[in-house]
Amino acid sequence: MHNFPITRSVRGAITVEENTAEQINSATLELLSALIRSNDILKDDIVSVIFTLTPDLNAEFPAKSARISLGWTDISMICASEIPVPGGIKKCLRVMITFNTLKLKDELRHVYLKNAQSLRPDLV
Repeated sequence: MHNFPITRSVRGAITVEENTAEQINSATLELLSALIRSNDILKDDIVSVIFTLTPDLNAEFPAKSARISLGWTDISMICASEIPVPGGIKKCLRVMITFNTLKLKDELRHVYLKNAQSLRPDLV
């Protein structure tokens, strides 16, 4: 541990069954909750959040879900489209949270849920 906070990032991903606002909202909150819990992230420590979605997901903005459901109204967030690599995972929402922490890199916990576990089998 450090005596002062360091800026670090954690990554995560989750898949949904259907391209609906409800499923994107639910998956966003499930993924963010798991990352927050696993890494002891406090809202005031978050610097920024980047969301990406595969091109087959466009029914909702994950940042909107975080703003409304988690109250992240003063956190810089952006949503982008994932590169459509042939044979890549489908209906996948990814996130990178950059935050200030006392944790060392090897103490960070990246979270991959549902079919997104195939992206990082080394972490499952």
